[in-house]
Amino acid sequence: MSREYCPRCRRPRVACLCPAEPPIATKSRIVLLTHPKEYRRQKTGTGRLAVLNLANCEIRPGIAFDGDPRVRELREDPANRCFLLYPSPAAIVLDAAGAVGLGLAGSGPAERRIVVFLIDSTWACSRSVLRESPGISSLTRIRLEPSEPSRWRIKRQPRPHCLSTVEAIHALLCALEAAGLESYPDKRRLLDAFAAMQDYQIARVRAGGAPRLMRL
Repeated sequence: MSREYCPRCRRPRVACLCPAEPPIATKSRIVLLTHPKEYRRQKTGTGRLAVLNLANCEIRPGIAFDGDPRVRELREDPANRCFLLYPSPAAIVLDAAGAVGLGLAGSGPAERRIVVFLIDSTWACSRSVLRESPGISSLTRIRLEPSEPSRWRIKRQPRPHCLSTVEAIHALLCALEAAGLESYPDKRRLLDAFAAMQDYQIARVRAGGAPRLMRL
């Protein structure tokens, strides 16, 4: 008998991570540009956790995004201020000072909505997305300075400051709130969903049911 999967989170019913509460509403919109290799992953892809829990978070799968109709709609909307969350020497650190530099501090109710594009893939695949999406690559880049290492327990990150997609979104919302640009009251929800996903995977490893994951 085949396993039954949840149509929303794409996980086995016994490991469903769909939240019982309505998605959190945020002022800003987060768009995950998800490489096909990441999009096909169902067990440990953390971008879907964010989409399940945040009302203004969406996934666009692909590699070349300049022609994507939804991406073009968001970028061309004069009501939006679009940024790319991606570390680079020219990227502006998103904190209170960074908000001033971006012209975002002291915004009133008529200020344009912040739209943040985030490449959801491995670092190697993210470079191919930037190469094939020059319009996205040309956006003003912002970066975060994580105060603690990644909470990954079933994967090894290449560098201490590298975060999973859901952790990066959590840090982004915290930074926007600290800069006075966001309201993010439930700061445990994304992290708790991330922990629950890993708890299930760890239990599967210990039961001998997930040989492709790292040994714990």
